[in-house]
Amino acid sequence: MKSAAGLRVLNDFLADKSYIEGYVPSQADIAVFEAIAAPPPADLFHALRWYNHIKSYEKQKASLPGVKKALGKYGPADVEDTTGAATDSKDDDDIDLFGSDDEEESEEAKKLREERLAQYESKKSKKPAVVAKSSILLDVKPWDDETDMAKLEECVRSIQADGLVWGSSKLVPVGYGIKKLQIQCVVEDDKVGTDMLEERITAFEDYVQSMDVAAFNKI
Repeated sequence: MKSAAGLRVLNDFLADKSYIEGYVPSQADIAVFEAIAAPPPADLFHALRWYNHIKSYEKQKASLPGVKKALGKYGPADVEDTTGAATDSKDDDDIDLFGSDDEEESEEAKKLREERLAQYESKKSKKPAVVAKSSILLDVKPWDDETDMAKLEECVRSIQADGLVWGSSKLVPVGYGIKKLQIQCVVEDDKVGTDMLEERITAFEDYVQSMDVAAFNKI
């Protein structure tokens, strides 16, 4: 558990988790905490954040829910268990995915731990990055009732950008015979923002008086 490789895996494991198991502190956290014995280095900030948090429960650790298990029972769920059905529970307990620094570690256990760490790193690197997207409903207002709304919509849809997809549209009456264009689009948050859309749309000043965001929802 104290090895650099083990602490790195623990840090990655806690990148999107607050606890070793579940959503509250438990005996699983205490088991791993006691195995570490010292705070992780500052660059492993997920592990350090978790360590300091669990340390605050030291006086209450006996009352935390759950039952302590062998360290080999904890760790990333998507790492293939290569111990095989024939491996008895004692062997499982001796193999710690987080990298235990037992005084005596057999060559077989060491090799197995390294294989499982490699599997975890490989699967982690292959996970596709999550692209944050938003669905936006825009209100585009013309100057008056004589504005060519078909031409106005054509101008709006002519705006092309990486991460921008135009959707459905409709004309909505606003009064005095004037209609506004209400048009949907989906954007990638890192590439397209509402400020950019407003700047590009209002640039068609012969047709567009103003643009407002009617609805904005994360996808």
